[in-house]
Amino acid sequence: MLLHNAKILVVDDDEDVLIALRLLLKSKVKEVVTSKNPNMILSLIQEHAFDLVILDMNFNGLVNTGNEGIFWLNKIKKQKAEIDVILITAYGDIDLAIRSLKEGASDFIVKPWQNNKILETVREHVEKQKKKQPKKLHLDAETQIIGESEPMQDVFVKLNKVAPTDANILILGENGTGKDLIAKAIHDNSLRKNKPFIKIDVGSLTDSLFESELFGYKKGAFTDAREDRKGRFESAEGGTLFLDEIGNITLRQQAKLLTVLQNRQVTPLGANQPIPIDIRLICATNVPIKDLADEERFRKDLIYRINTVDITIPPLRERGSDMTLLANHFVDFYAEKYGKNTFSLSVEFLKKLKSHHFNGNVRELQYTLERSVIMAEHQTLEAEDLIFSAIEQPQLKVSQNETNLDALEKNTILAVIEKNNGNISKSAKELGITRAALYRRLHKYDL
Repeated sequence: MLLHNAKILVVDDDEDVLIALRLLLKSKVKEVVTSKNPNMILSLIQEHAFDLVILDMNFNGLVNTGNEGIFWLNKIKKQKAEIDVILITAYGDIDLAIRSLKEGASDFIVKPWQNNKILETVREHVEKQKKKQPKKLHLDAETQIIGESEPMQDVFVKLNKVAPTDANILILGENGTGKDLIAKAIHDNSLRKNKPFIKIDVGSLTDSLFESELFGYKKGAFTDAREDRKGRFESAEGGTLFLDEIGNITLRQQAKLLTVLQNRQVTPLGANQPIPIDIRLICATNVPIKDLADEERFRKDLIYRINTVDITIPPLRERGSDMTLLANHFVDFYAEKYGKNTFSLSVEFLKKLKSHHFNGNVRELQYTLERSVIMAEHQTLEAEDLIFSAIEQPQLKVSQNETNLDALEKNTILAVIEKNNGNISKSAKELGITRAALYRRLHKYDL
């Protein structure tokens, strides 16, 4: 993360300090957000993916003990422990500043400061953030795996453990969650990374195509077999074979696949001699594991073969602040791709984004933001720049037997906000509650 890509929040009740730091930093970093009100800190760091917070130690607020900076430092660290916080202090408060380091502050700046010293301090901590952040596993510019939420950190921990092994992996998750990216990341971080990575969507293959595609065939094996052709198992020799949509293959196809995995060899169509195979197998499906456990649908002996370790990719709605991270990543990527200047995202844009259900998960989010970048006429993306297509509208159906009041309220709020295109005022009026009451409910349901 170079300094010019950094996003910084400055909080100080002295307008002159805010102006001075904004002027100093704005040409050096990607974004500087300033606020005189410390009560805005938690909402701001939730809405923006800040790399650094510069925080005054004394405010004229309700907390008048001289420890205001430490009070807000603890609040920040409780909400986002990974954010570096640099405190601004007067010379006479050095002892308090040193205490703040023990409380979790990354550094402190003494007033009056030297501009070069501030820039060096900021650069140092931004670079440190880059080194310590495990949240991106780089594949290529468009297909990074990005996440700092607890569910995604659990995925990364498991991925880092299983990637160097030869264990067969089953990746579970809804459509659009990025199962193919996880499969590629496992291969790229394995001992087989210099060998082939072969992917095939087995769920779309007929029985005859299933055998010829996976096992290959000899010339003359069937009418159109005009030459020998290797199957995907042979093509992946020494590397990784990724079978996508494994949950949709038939019981007959499952039996043939099981035989190959048990014997570690394939026999091409029209051949008499089996061919030994050395591959690492990764499978993926959007079918829940409890449905795969139904033997009328899927053989249990095959599940055990393909599922030495399973990795479940969480849906976007369970990934909290990752929504903002992903939004900034995709907006930056498509701005560069289409030759546009860097965009900033307004608070209303992010609110509307977070109120959408995203049945299509990260894939839907990606295409939505690409459309916003293409159509935008200003350098700040506003709520009206965010347009969801008809096929992306959430299917919010509540069962007639639904008795959970929280679920009913949550779904009603989502439906009304979606109907009003993210307009909170209109939605609150239609729901018969105040804007503040609606915001409280959005916070309650993590919307």
